Amino acid sequence: MQTKNIMIVGVGGQGSLLASKLLGALLTEEGYDVKVSEVHGMSQRGGSVVTYVRYGDKVYSPVISAGEADYIISFEKLEAARHAACLKEGGKIIVNSQQIDPMPVITGAFEYPVNVLDELKAKGVFVDDIDALDMARQAGNAKSVNIVLMGRLAKYFDIEKEKWIETIRKNVKPQFIDINLKAFDLGYNS
Repeated sequence: MQTKNIMIVGVGGQGSLLASKLLGALLTEEGYDVKVSEVHGMSQRGGSVVTYVRYGDKVYSPVISAGEADYIISFEKLEAARHAACLKEGGKIIVNSQQIDPMPVITGAFEYPVNVLDELKAKGVFVDDIDALDMARQAGNAKSVNIVLMGRLAKYFDIEKEKWIETIRKNVKPQFIDINLKAFDLGYNS
C-alpha cells in the first residue's frame, strides 16, 4: 500500500495529541507501519499544534511536506487555511467550524479573516466543515471536539466503525469513554 498522510492541526489544549494517538493505535492494529510526529509549537499558550500521521506498508519518515497530505483534520478554521498548502490534489480537509482568535487578533494587531473556509472552497479545496464544538457539547463535554472529528474522519476510511470504537475504549480513560463514544457517533453520523 502506498503511504497515506494525515495532518492534525489545531490550537494547544484542543486534544489533537489524543486524536493522533488514537489514529496511530487504530492504524497499527490494522497492520500498517505507522509513524506519528508531533510538532507542539506554542501549544501551552494557545498556539498552533501540528501532528503528522503517516501509514502504509513501510513508512520511513514521519514528516509530511507541502502537497502530500491526503487529509487535514483541523480543529479550527484559521488552522485549516494555514495548512491548506500541505494538502495533495484530491485531498480532503475536515474542519471544526469554530473560530479561535490567535494572539495577534486578540491584541488588535490583525483581524480574523472573514469567510476563510469559503475562500478555500472557491479555490477547489474539498472542505468538510462541521460544528464539532456543538456536537461535543451535545455529547456532554466541549473537550470532545477531537473525537467528533475522528468520527467524521472515520466516514472516509474503509475501517469498520466498530474498530474505531474499540480503539477509543482501549485508549480513553474509563470515566470519559461514554462521552467520547457519543461524540464519535455524532461526528460519524453528521
